[in-house]
Order: sequence, then C-alpha cells, then structure tokens
Amino acid sequence: MSLSRPTVFTKSENCPSEVPPTAGRRGTLSSEPPLSATLHEAILASSSSIRDSLPKEHHVHFETLRQEIIDFAQAHGIPRDTLSKPDALREAASKLSIPDLQQLATLLERFEHLIVKKEPWKNEETLEYAEEHYHLKEQYDSQVKLLEEVGILKEGAITGIDGHEYSVPTLEQIASRLFERRKELETKHDQGFTKLLLVPFGMSLDSLAETLKQFLIKYKESHSSFDLDINEPLWTGDGYEGADIGDSPKLVYYPQSFTKEGHGGKTKREMLEGQETPGQARGDDGRTGDNGWRGWTIHLLQPSNPELQDTETPTGFAPIPREGQGTPQGDKNPRPPLESNKSPMEYLSLLQSSQEDIDSPYHDETGLTPEDWIMAFMTHLTETGKPLDDVWNPTETESYCDLTGVFFPSSVYVPYAFWVHEDYQAILFYKDDPRSQVGFIGARFSVVV
Repeated sequence: MSLSRPTVFTKSENCPSEVPPTAGRRGTLSSEPPLSATLHEAILASSSSIRDSLPKEHHVHFETLRQEIIDFAQAHGIPRDTLSKPDALREAASKLSIPDLQQLATLLERFEHLIVKKEPWKNEETLEYAEEHYHLKEQYDSQVKLLEEVGILKEGAITGIDGHEYSVPTLEQIASRLFERRKELETKHDQGFTKLLLVPFGMSLDSLAETLKQFLIKYKESHSSFDLDINEPLWTGDGYEGADIGDSPKLVYYPQSFTKEGHGGKTKREMLEGQETPGQARGDDGRTGDNGWRGWTIHLLQPSNPELQDTETPTGFAPIPREGQGTPQGDKNPRPPLESNKSPMEYLSLLQSSQEDIDSPYHDETGLTPEDWIMAFMTHLTETGKPLDDVWNPTETESYCDLTGVFFPSSVYVPYAFWVHEDYQAILFYKDDPRSQVGFIGARFSVVV
C-alpha cells in the first residue's frame, strides 16, 4: 500500500525524518519494529509529562495535534485504545484508503516531530503565503493574546457547552487552510477580506456575554476617557439568556429561512455533537478535507483600513455604510458594499443566491452570529480605540448589524447588535422582524476559512 512515508510505523528512537511530511512523498508501510510506545502514550495521556517537557508556547499545538489524531481515529472506526498499541494501530491503518492513510501518517509524523524536536513542524511555503497575503502571524498572535487576557482561553483551549475542551487552532493550521484555499479565496482577498477573527463558537453565549461585560469594565479602567455605563455595559434583554443551551434552545445557527417551521438551522449542540466542521455548517459538506477546528470558527472580514491592507496589518472591521454611502471594493469582481435599509430576509436571500453563483460578488460569504460580533467588538475596540457599530456617533455614519447567521424560530426574530453612543453601552437585541426594513440597520458578512 502506497502512502506518504509514516515514520511512526518505523523504528525511530531519536528523531523522525529530517524531511518534513509532504503530499508528494511516497513510500510503503515498513515491516521494521514500530516506534517506541512514547509517541502512542503521549496521544492518550490526558495530562502528559511529554507535553510538559515542551516549551510552554507549544503546549497548545501539542493538545491540538493530539486531539486531531483522536478525532481522526474516531471518525474512521479505529478504537481509541489502539492508539496506544503500535502493532494494533499498524493493523488498523492497513485497512484505510490511501488518502486516509496519508492523512493519518502526516498527523502522526507531525506529532512525533513536535515531541522529538521540541518545536512544531512548519511548512514554510504556507507560512510565507499567509504572511504575504494576510500578515497572519501578527494578527494571530494579537487575537490569541486577547483571548487569553479576557479569560476565554485557558491552557490553550475553551470548554464547550457540551463539556468538551476545544483547543484553539494553531497558526500553522490556519496558514495551511489559507494556502489550500488560495484559489477559492483569491477574489475575496481582492475584495478586502483579509482581517482575521478567531471565534470560540463552542462556548456558551451567556459566558461570552459576561466576558464582554468584564472586558468593557477593564477597558474603562485603563482608558479613563472612554465613556461607559459601568452599571450596565452590555444590555441583552431576556431573549438571550440561555439561548444556546438546554434541551430546547431558543437560538439556531445558519438558518436557510427566517420561518418558524422549516428554517433549516441547527442548534449549537447539534453542530458540536455532529462533529461538523465550519465548512459543513455553512453548507459545503466539509470539502476542506479534515475535521476542521471543532468548537471554533475562523473568519476573514473586511478591515477598517482597506487602503493599507497590502502594506500593513489589517486592523478593526469596516463599518456598515448607510444606503448610498458605500464604496465597491475589488478589481477582479467588484463587490458592492452591503448597505443598510434592507430587511434581514433580503440579506439572507442575497447570501443564499450567491452560494450557487460563483460569479456573485458575495459568493462564499456568510452572516454573523452573536459570538462573532462579540469577538469582533472586543477586537475592534482593542485595535482602534473605537466601539464597533457606533450608530449615533455624530462624527461617524454607521449602522446596526443584523446577525443573519442566527435566528429565534419560536418568536420569529433575527437578532442585531450595536453600540449606543448616548448611553455608552453595547446592545445585543433579538427582536428584529425578518421583514422589517430600517434605514440605520444593515448587515455584515464574513468568509469562513
């Protein structure tokens, strides 16, 4: 059976191959004695001394790779305990298809490289591409730092509503995905979708809302000129409380219509339990070819400084212009801006029609969720010193943001979010009629990587 040469199936007490795994390298399963059980022990150990022997900055990468291997085994019917038995793993792997065998070999070889070399394997080509086109490292490091500072990331992971831990995607994972999809994303890049946003989707919305409250209070403490209602920095209304948890959650994600019946959306728990990738959640059947980064969504949005994005790191997020005040962006397929004064149903219809039309300037875009908006708000304020969607600021012309990536079926409402300039608080409201058309309410779309 031919596959990318898996060092994990050969004897290698000291180090893996000096040549990193690539899709073009071919070989066969070796009949030599397997690698020592150290690697296999590291995969299953819940608190690994091997992980702790690595530099602290690589602990997250260790846990992410470890979980990818476990998830791969589960998805392909390989018993979990087989991962700690080299001979049994070889036997199970011999039954895989060649592409699956190559994927497993690559995962295990990268894991071995990390353990032995004490550093992640790096595909320089993908990293260079992501840096040139997205300034990825600075964006990634900045966002991970924010996630840690606000208490979302604990030892490199979040706890989902299902009680499972989900490690933050690594820089290398995101760079690889951007490189793999570079042809698909070429038009979106030209249209300015270069601003990275890491979203801990698996967390409860209540926890994220509380995080935003505490973030605003701490931001006020370090920025005395920032006007804030300390007593109520975030107002959500009763509709949001527990909206994504419980046996019958009120909120569904990625609806196909804003109707009480037949909306086509899924609850957060359904998405997590179904082990869906972000790609599957947005309807492309997971064609990205792996398990994605469960519990997280990774977005590209248009930044607040599009004119500088080719030479400087993108910062903040572009505002939603009022009707007639936007500027198209992109040379290859100019994208008319999403302007206000359309109903949520119109925005959703635009999204749906563009998915089947590869020539649409909105192709491959999706609506935002409350989780997306909370992370975007904290990122925007940190990077620009200004609140996102500051609607009634006399010096700005911005709009409320309809969150068309979610829906409240029982009440038939679409939520929206904004910053109240006069009251100095963020608002997550949930009572926008899908048919309503308001001059100062618009929508913001993103590209899910």
